[in-house]
Parts: sequence; structure tokens; C-alpha cells
Amino acid sequence: MSFSQTKILPSEVQITMATLAAPEMYRDAATVLGYNDEGALVTLREGTNGLVCLADDPNEEGISVACYAVELEPYMARGRQLIAEGKTEKEKREIRGREIEAGTLKMPDETAMVYVLSANEEDLNPKTGELKNSHIRYVLYKPYMTGQSTGLPTKPQAMGMPWLMDAGTHRAHIMITPPRE
Repeated sequence: MSFSQTKILPSEVQITMATLAAPEMYRDAATVLGYNDEGALVTLREGTNGLVCLADDPNEEGISVACYAVELEPYMARGRQLIAEGKTEKEKREIRGREIEAGTLKMPDETAMVYVLSANEEDLNPKTGELKNSHIRYVLYKPYMTGQSTGLPTKPQAMGMPWLMDAGTHRAHIMITPPRE
């Protein structure tokens, strides 16, 4: 939903939408970040299970919500901060890479999961937060994984097959995009 075209959705609707990206067993206890009436990102609900869910950005076209391991929050928050400062995607990647190398930005020691759910705006019920025709993508972050160390291809090979993106870098992550039904 475009912020310029509509008001911010109620907190409960944002929470419902954001947690749709999480496995059902984690939804009720996840921390949820969403948007207040001024459009600022705030904590809508404190969680207890180590999962952070991010509501749809009202300034972006389409619907995209994500949930990720709390260990990734410093990395994700730093990315949001750099974008807010006007940095390009390339600058954001370079800055975070330098900070990780310097030890000033912490990445998880173990593989950390990200769930991304997307849909078209017309597939959203803005009163309930329910989405139809949504599509999930799974991402597993662990810095510096390589194709050789994981046995994964470093380019997409077949629909739904895992592959390693940004191999050998601080952004190394396994992408799994199931085919649409």
C-alpha cells in the first residue's frame, strides 16, 4: 500500500500481515515491527521466541512482509538506517561489509533464517490483514559460505532448487523459492 495513497493500517492488521511470513508455530510470540501514524518504524509487539517480523512498508509498491531470526536484527536495522540516510543499495552493501569485517556489526555465528512473503496489493484484505495469492521465499544467512563448502550452485539452476547467492561474502545466503501453485 502506498503511504501517499492510503493511511497506515491498524497495528493489529499489520501484526497479522507481518506474521503470515512466519511458520504458524512462531506467529503468536514473534516481535513485530511496523509503522505508526507518522509512518515511522516502531515495535508494534514485543515477542518472546527469537523471531522478528517486519510489516509491509507503506511507501513501497506491492506487499512484502518478512520474519527473521533476532540475531539478524542488527544487520537488518543497519541496512534500514543506511537507506534512510540516502545510501544506495551498493553503498549499503559496502558499508555493512566493512563494518562486519571490522567487528562493529555482528552477524550470527550460526545459519539464520529469513522468511519473505509477497503479494499484490489487490490480494490484501486491509480490514483483516489476510492475503490471498501470496508467495513465500526462504533465505538462510551465514556469512562467507561458498559453493564449494556447501555443495550448492551459485546461480539458480531449477525452479525451487536451493542456490547460494553472494557466495564468499558477508552477505552469503541460501535462496529457496518454491514454485507458485
